[in-house]
Amino acid sequence: MTRFLIVRLGALGDVVHAIPVAAALRRAFPSARIDWLVSAKHREILDLVPVIDRRLVINDRSDASGGASLVGAVDQLRRAGYDVAIDLQGLIKSALLARSSGAARVVGFASSYARERFARLFYTEAFDPGRGGIYDPRETRHVVDINLALLQTLGITSASVEFPIEIVDSPAARNAAQQARGRYALLNPGAGWPNKRWPPARFAAIASILRERYALTSVVLWGPGEQALAGEVAAAADGAAIVSPPTTIADLVALARGAALMISGDTGPTHVAAAVGTPIIGIYGPTRPSRNGPLSPRDVTVSRDGSCQCHHLRLCTRDRMCLLDIDVGEVAAAIDRRLAAEPTRV
Repeated sequence: MTRFLIVRLGALGDVVHAIPVAAALRRAFPSARIDWLVSAKHREILDLVPVIDRRLVINDRSDASGGASLVGAVDQLRRAGYDVAIDLQGLIKSALLARSSGAARVVGFASSYARERFARLFYTEAFDPGRGGIYDPRETRHVVDINLALLQTLGITSASVEFPIEIVDSPAARNAAQQARGRYALLNPGAGWPNKRWPPARFAAIASILRERYALTSVVLWGPGEQALAGEVAAAADGAAIVSPPTTIADLVALARGAALMISGDTGPTHVAAAVGTPIIGIYGPTRPSRNGPLSPRDVTVSRDGSCQCHHLRLCTRDRMCLLDIDVGEVAAAIDRRLAAEPTRV
């Protein structure tokens, strides 16, 4: 086997969680060609992953620019002559693209672990991790470990978790550090799912605590459509927080590497920060920290997934969102525990 295709189109956190698969393939097959098919919206992080030979970018969303059309992408895939295509997305679309590559082996997850069960029909080999299914409460492994387990079909049985993400220089990160006057924490109040957003007033209270206890200024991150939310946090923090400048993914990587701590819900920037070793306080409700949380045993998650009635739903269907049961004192106590485990960060 000398030519591999990884198919993981998005989203940002899911792409990050698939990077260890590319790293494991590179270790097992040092001279192989490893390409990755990704959505145009999420290719930036892969530009920082040196173990990938080529990023094949597909424009499959109305809010993205650049990349090939579906037809153009299939043409590129067929011309590459892959031996193995690995679908880590588990959608019918991603499975069909993997199969359309013409690879002799098309590997994906069994129906119980695929996001769309009929994706399995497009694989030549389906791997069953063996604990009931992706949303089964018996499945307590992290998604990174589940992804790596898929490589058993290729004879890779002891892959370690590695995130080979390049160190980058970022004027935006330097500017934020200068405004913060030294060490800083990152606050990330946004999330693609409203169900994952802790209230901005509570983030502001955390910023005040970080300043009082640890002399840390908080830099508030924001993505598309979230600048007002970040501004709300900073305005309520009484000078303890500043709004981040607009950031690329490379800027986010640099900011995360320089941060003493990050406090965030289950969202892409959290997983980027965890991948580069930033200490994390994760605030979780509709998703399980065991599956989607930070990987470091020193990181701390404050979670209500055990009582949440809206698991894996974008919007809460109850009168009161479970994240509202997490108060400022609980998160502040988690911060104290996390920084005590790594005092050199402050």
